[in-house]
Amino acid sequence: MLLMLSKEKLQTLYFKRGKSMQDIATILNCSLSKIKYWMEKYSLQTRSISEAIYLKHNPDGDPFRFRYPKNIKEGVLFGLGLGLYWGEGTKANLNSIRLGNTDPQLIKKFIEFLVHFFSIKKRDFKFGLQLFNDIGVLEAMDFWTKNLKINRSQFFKPTITKSGSIGTYKKKSKYGVITVMYHNKKLRNLLVSLLPM
Repeated sequence: MLLMLSKEKLQTLYFKRGKSMQDIATILNCSLSKIKYWMEKYSLQTRSISEAIYLKHNPDGDPFRFRYPKNIKEGVLFGLGLGLYWGEGTKANLNSIRLGNTDPQLIKKFIEFLVHFFSIKKRDFKFGLQLFNDIGVLEAMDFWTKNLKINRSQFFKPTITKSGSIGTYKKKSKYGVITVMYHNKKLRNLLVSLLPM
């Protein structure tokens, strides 16, 4: 005998509570095939694999909350942040927001933009560091942690590049190139959609 499931029950569990079809089968003590049957019968749109993975990693909803600027001062910061991402950010990565530079003030402003308008917690940022092999790793790490007020635990292992001839770029990169990263595909897509392209 086929277990009768109401459309409302499935909608509540699947859409409002974010349960997977397997979760629902476990909750209702029935087979996964029965859940699939009723989902199809009610023409309920199921999640894609990427949406399911996102939901699994973010069971409490999005870890960010977007808001538009409320005044001119906020508008300046908002425009600056978008401009920095447009000019300096890595848009090729489809799963995270990334921006690299040698200027700590520029990186600080971009972090401020993300924290202020997307409610991202500063502790959730990750950082990559690319250094020449004649630069002290500890000295560079100290420089960035103090200037950005972040923890060493937020850094991935530094990438060391063989030092070339002394030039302007070398002077600018005394403490290496730092990349600020925030891994969230949905936020990355939102930020790209806000760019004037």
